[in-house]
Amino acid sequence: MARYIDAKCKLCRREGERLYLRGARCHSVKCAIARRPHPPGAKSFRRKRLSEYGTQLREKQKAKRIYGVLERQFKRLYALASRAKGSTGANLMGYLERRLDNVVFLAGFAESRAQARQLVAHGHIAVSGKRVSVPSFLVRPEEVVAPVPREHSQKLINSHLEITKGEGVPAWLACDPQRAEAKVLRLPTPDEYSNQIQSQLIVELLAK
Repeated sequence: MARYIDAKCKLCRREGERLYLRGARCHSVKCAIARRPHPPGAKSFRRKRLSEYGTQLREKQKAKRIYGVLERQFKRLYALASRAKGSTGANLMGYLERRLDNVVFLAGFAESRAQARQLVAHGHIAVSGKRVSVPSFLVRPEEVVAPVPREHSQKLINSHLEITKGEGVPAWLACDPQRAEAKVLRLPTPDEYSNQIQSQLIVELLAK
């Protein structure tokens, strides 16, 4: 399974904003953006004015990095979004929000999306009673996400819930921290997405 293995703080510095890729560290004074608010590289202190293409590309890269999606996966989701009814940009963001690793993160079962991806890949998460180890699995309405019925998995999820306290859960998810489970009530709407990404710029770029 391909994944990004370099320093995650470089991604935030490249985009010039906090992408919250490292959980609690991103909220502390140790955040790389707070200490070095310039892109990585020896000659990066002077930011260049972006062209229209550059603005569109940066928005796409930001979305990929926030959700931990590589180029081939991202283009596959865009193809699905363009064939579905409605706005392509809204469909694309909806697919990204409903990825299992993102749902695990939003439910408070993990402190970051990278940690949530690891929990899923290691087989700690079940969807409606069936273990799922694919982070890109798209969760549908009425499905319940919970740790598998195994003592180690349940202790692991509960330890993260003690830190996150199940706070900040969007309205399209119902989370019960006591039972360590989250239910997808409905499809998310554009104003409920966890990241305000300008999806129209991404569509304009990929439609060329």
